[in-house]
Amino acid sequence: MSLEYTLFNSDMKKDYTILVPSMLPIHFRLLTPVFAKSGYKLEVLTNEGEQVREEGLAHVHNDTCYPALLVIGQMIDALKSGKYDIDHVACAITQTAGGCRASNYLSLLRKALAMEGWQRIPCLSANANGLEKGSSVEFTMPLILRILYGALYGDALMWLSNQVKPYELEKGATDKAVNQFIDELIPMFEHGAYKQSKRIYKKMLEMFKTIPQDRSQIKIRIGIVGEIYMKYSPLGNQHLEDYLIEEGFEPVLSGVMDFALYCVENSIIDYEYYHMHEKKSLYIQYSKRCDYAYAKKHLEI
Repeated sequence: MSLEYTLFNSDMKKDYTILVPSMLPIHFRLLTPVFAKSGYKLEVLTNEGEQVREEGLAHVHNDTCYPALLVIGQMIDALKSGKYDIDHVACAITQTAGGCRASNYLSLLRKALAMEGWQRIPCLSANANGLEKGSSVEFTMPLILRILYGALYGDALMWLSNQVKPYELEKGATDKAVNQFIDELIPMFEHGAYKQSKRIYKKMLEMFKTIPQDRSQIKIRIGIVGEIYMKYSPLGNQHLEDYLIEEGFEPVLSGVMDFALYCVENSIIDYEYYHMHEKKSLYIQYSKRCDYAYAKKHLEI
């Protein structure tokens, strides 16, 4: 039997808070101003703990991938906290639209909400393949541009933080610099100055270079790889980056834009060989390649 559920529509934007599961701690702090410019009121969830896993196990089959269990468990736990007006809240989740089980996350979330009697809570699908047309995020070109720049700046801050934090002389100085720079970036997304990428990258480098560091002993660099959610999410990997730094290592992660460009490249190949998707993704890739190449080349301290 198919579930009855509520679709999210544009009229709801002004009254509804949209809950977003946590994943990239630095990047996702820029999501709120980025989407606010398009009329969406987002809140990135920060609740953690054993109760999140327990809610996930209670609502998602344990043969389903662990990221789905955590993401849905985090949303159910947040909704049970009493913090939100159930009649004016929505949930957002990604769909890959491919063979990955992540294509089914939205259906699993709706089933979990139905188990609690919350069918009236609308769910938004964040995907780039035209799924869930009646209840998906409206990705306009201005919104896409802000998301791309936000991902680029998030990658840069993540790289610099992991390069400096293991060597900082004053504990917490790196986190303070990240927070300060994000506070400066947020108004730029509201007024259009976020496109001045070279100036922003230069200022970012200058800020992190001022942090006192002891580099008399170079630490072993440890790469974190794997499934995208588990690689980036402190909830998923149990704060692996912080653990590695505390143990005397320097964590290294690839940028989220690496993943995005891989997805775009796959779409182009699908178009050229199998006539799938639309060729417009080609232009998105090449329009951002210069910014990304600049960041990867220069963001080394």
